[in-house]
Amino acid sequence: MSGDPLVALANSIRERDVVLFVGAGVSMSVGLPSWEKLIKRMADELGLEVDLGKQRGRFQTLAEYYRIKHGSIGPLRSWMDRHWTVSREKIQKSELHRLIVALNFPVIYTTNYDRNLEVAFEIHGVEYVKVANARDVSKARRDVPYIVKFHGDFDDDSSLVLTETDYLDRLSFDSPLDVRFRSDALGSTVLFIGYSLSDLNIRLLLHRLWQTWSRSGYEADRPPSFIFMAHRDPVEEAVLARWGITVMTGDDDDPEKGLLGFLSRLAALVEANATDRPRLLSGGEPP
Repeated sequence: MSGDPLVALANSIRERDVVLFVGAGVSMSVGLPSWEKLIKRMADELGLEVDLGKQRGRFQTLAEYYRIKHGSIGPLRSWMDRHWTVSREKIQKSELHRLIVALNFPVIYTTNYDRNLEVAFEIHGVEYVKVANARDVSKARRDVPYIVKFHGDFDDDSSLVLTETDYLDRLSFDSPLDVRFRSDALGSTVLFIGYSLSDLNIRLLLHRLWQTWSRSGYEADRPPSFIFMAHRDPVEEAVLARWGITVMTGDDDDPEKGLLGFLSRLAALVEANATDRPRLLSGGEPP
């Protein structure tokens, strides 16, 4: 890609041609519990001693064991629904969430179960449609942003992708939400934020995105894709470049501050020629 990739990304956002994919890092920025706390909760209920450092990448297996022992993940979901919620005040004060709303993405996908994104849109007076299952897909409207809960939503237990079986079932990449994502990603630039590349699920998603274009025979026509990472990693950058994804890094050692700085620079570039939403982009009061 020639020129400054941030400028190219800003131009695509201005044209409303970017799909945003939001990971756990964005929710943790407003105080959502980490995966380690979820693992500890499951282990405590199951009477297990676990090494949190070793279990971080195996929480799906532990969740599978939890479902076997309890017959369902209902009690765990209820606990998550109660504890994986932050106040509206925190969302209202979150510059990160304000910028996500202000950048006016037509589609936002998230692997987070919480309602933080929905609450942010409500606080800033921006209409949206939530998509969490096949029934919801039909509700999506071209004139209103939609938030796709890619791994499910607390309002629908059956939609949650939490256990190992849930994740393995998604490997076929043919669920209604997967089909929706393939359609969106084929025609638009995709930006991933709030993810760690140690997450096998996001790596699979990135690989499938590349694979879809590779098999189409029109890979040269693929819109650019980007992922924000807190720190540079030449190995990861090379692998992702092979998959057609440009890595963009922050200028702060703190991942949250780095992401905030990245989105702020992006918003400034978008606002330079924007004709709508200037108050939200520049930090004005929501309507």
